[in-house]
Amino acid sequence: MNTNLNNTLLRMEGISKAFPGVVALKNVLFEVSYGKVHALMGENGAGKSTLMKILAGIIQPDNGKNTFQGKEIQIKNPKAALSSGIAMIQQELSPIPEMTIAENILIGREPVYKVFSMVNRKKLRQTATELLKQMDLSINPDTKMKELSISEMQMVEIVKALSYAARLIIMDEPTSAISEKEVEKLFEVIGKLKEKNISIIYISHKIEEIYKIADDITILRDGEYIDTCSAKILLYDDLIKKMVGRELKEIFPKENIELKETVLEVRNFNKADKFSDISFCLRKQEILGIAGLMGAGRTELAEAVFGLDIPDSGRLFLNGKETKIRNPLDAINHGIGFIPEDRKIKGLILCRPVMENISLAYLNNFCTLGGIIKLEKERKESKRQVQNLKIKTSSIYQVVERLSGGNQQKVVLSKWLIGNASILIFDEPTRGIDINAKAEIYKIMTSFLKQDKAIIMISSELQELIGMCDRILVLHKGKISGEFERKDFNQERILKAAMGEEIIIKSDSKELL
Repeated sequence: MNTNLNNTLLRMEGISKAFPGVVALKNVLFEVSYGKVHALMGENGAGKSTLMKILAGIIQPDNGKNTFQGKEIQIKNPKAALSSGIAMIQQELSPIPEMTIAENILIGREPVYKVFSMVNRKKLRQTATELLKQMDLSINPDTKMKELSISEMQMVEIVKALSYAARLIIMDEPTSAISEKEVEKLFEVIGKLKEKNISIIYISHKIEEIYKIADDITILRDGEYIDTCSAKILLYDDLIKKMVGRELKEIFPKENIELKETVLEVRNFNKADKFSDISFCLRKQEILGIAGLMGAGRTELAEAVFGLDIPDSGRLFLNGKETKIRNPLDAINHGIGFIPEDRKIKGLILCRPVMENISLAYLNNFCTLGGIIKLEKERKESKRQVQNLKIKTSSIYQVVERLSGGNQQKVVLSKWLIGNASILIFDEPTRGIDINAKAEIYKIMTSFLKQDKAIIMISSELQELIGMCDRILVLHKGKISGEFERKDFNQERILKAAMGEEIIIKSDSKELL
């Protein structure tokens, strides 16, 4: 922990917070220096979000005090936090889509004419333009928010934070939905903020990202402060051990296996403006990875295989037999399951119980001929899945939105495991979940393969593709730009293929099709 108080921007000490039945924070100490990027690490449930919500004035602590810029402050609400110079950019961005960039930046603080109290739109636009220029952003302030990419929306949120004269900006999972190129742009912006002596609290489950951007790292575990270290000296394995309380010797439980016969074959799939001339095969007990930058067509290809979208042309074979997949029901009936990129929107019904989400994909298996649900059968199977997948929930009747990200992902997985799925498509299987939950998801995937089944795995995290896959296909602008066997995995070459800098196709790839 920093002992140079003259360089201390923020000091939170003795912070405690309890909710009914749960101690979220216990006597936590957290300190941030001027002009630094300070990573806040810990598993889901470690207390990171609670601590940041206290700092942002969203909730109140039971005990503790906050010192900011050398003065003790009371943060009674978000307005008080902003007035003090503390701004938070949450993981779930909440722009007003139909309003312009300028209107979003200065909402509630619009310049008005003194006489008529009407918004001075010329001054509004001028002020927003000046703020955007401070961050070297050449975006038209009259552009509606709905027309921006996720990364551009995040940049606007940063500008909005700076418009409050923020000295400390909290960024919660800022790269969870943006491409590698956009991540680089964000890091450039963070570098400019540091030059202005503005500090960043950075929360992310992407550990390789933390080592690229952070100066210091604080670890929480089970609501308690564990340690603060310089990112330059804290080793990866030591960070993991501090986060989970034990060593994770085998994060990627990949076993070398002999691939069996082809179970899925895609020939010459084409979809206008999405992908073209895509051909590949998938074998029993294989994890086929699909890499590529955002916009490369990875998700669109997966959705075409699952029947969520219909390709303009191309053929699909299952176990050597040509098969028409016209919709998700066709896919399910042919043993294909899909774990979507956005589990909250496409994978779960958040307001419904765990049990109902588990049985959803194969609900017919729990119904009588008259369509009446056999509740006892549904309850029994749901309890079995909760036990087998170690889903942490108070009961099968708990609504899914109250579970952690890792446990929500397990619920999505469980609904395919209760049926006859022999092929699972994972789109970003570990997005937004902690390292321990990731390891558990990988174990479930490995167990699935041992049943003579197969997996297609899409991920933006190259480390997990290399750690888990038998082969990796790389897409660039909707076309296959690379194919790698496990023995030939090379991070640099895979990235080059993803960026279109080098086309790398196996010489014998045609023999696989």
